[in-house]
Amino acid sequence: MMMDRRTLLASSLLAGAAPWRAEGMMASPPATPSDDLPDAPEVISLWPGGTGPGRLHPITQEIVERSKDPALPDRAIHGISHPRMVVFRPKQPNGAAVLITPGGGYVRVVIDREGYEMARWLAARGFTCFVLFYRLPGEGWASGPDTALIDAQRAIRIIRHRAGQYGIDPARVASMGFSAGGHLCADLSSRFDAAVYAPIDAADALPARPFCSAPVYPVISMTPPLAHAGSRREMLGDHPSAAQEAAHSPDRNIPANPPPHFLLHAEDDPAVPVGNTLALRDALKAKGARVECHLFEQGGHGFGLRNAAGKPVAIWPQLWLNWAQTAGLVKPA
Repeated sequence: MMMDRRTLLASSLLAGAAPWRAEGMMASPPATPSDDLPDAPEVISLWPGGTGPGRLHPITQEIVERSKDPALPDRAIHGISHPRMVVFRPKQPNGAAVLITPGGGYVRVVIDREGYEMARWLAARGFTCFVLFYRLPGEGWASGPDTALIDAQRAIRIIRHRAGQYGIDPARVASMGFSAGGHLCADLSSRFDAAVYAPIDAADALPARPFCSAPVYPVISMTPPLAHAGSRREMLGDHPSAAQEAAHSPDRNIPANPPPHFLLHAEDDPAVPVGNTLALRDALKAKGARVECHLFEQGGHGFGLRNAAGKPVAIWPQLWLNWAQTAGLVKPA
């Protein structure tokens, strides 16, 4: 069910004012300084008690530095049992928020290139940004391939529940994701109404549909030959059924009311074929969705901001910003 901005704002204010009660549980914890994520100014836990629901066995978090240049960190994290959002607040908020889901092939979550760097760029332009460190489906969770989607739905709802705290319009919460995080972004934008977890507090009464969505060089299809083999394996195992592939390919699950989409891919991407973005575009168009699609001759995979420098694809963030203004995410000055 869609909600207009006035209804959503009222629901958010009511949810924030009403205490949530459940035996043995508490409302989602407040934002706190990070004790385990580097350079994190502010962190919001997604789940009461910190640990995500449905853990089957203990896992150990590890942060790996992949860069040889100290001035350009390229960290990635895996073993996430405490899903959370790192918050980047702008000096002059424009009232809009962006949930960022970095990539990593569903075996890790990239911290810098597709997380903090993008958040800083957006915050400098007025957006309140939330970088999501989501649980990985192959690391032993009872929810299996829906694990990351559960965290993404919960994240959108918490952002809306705390809209007043961050000075944002609860209706204007966008989603942006990269590579496997682009799959999560697209999955959220197609299955925002899917009942993938049981509600636990007032935040879960709010909708999880993004205002608009930007899957960037995204993994989309779970069916070969378009499928990214590593992401498919982490999501579905070595021998998924055709039904499982269909259930977790966002282009095959577009709802009647998809949010507007901004799509971006380089045609020389050696990891995720550009056909993934084209399949999503065609599926969205078939449902009458508003779509802007940019294809670049060169760029490779995982270019984010830093690896786009000096190439025509470097213009992509400004293209997104221009589009976001026309889509209504950014209000006229």
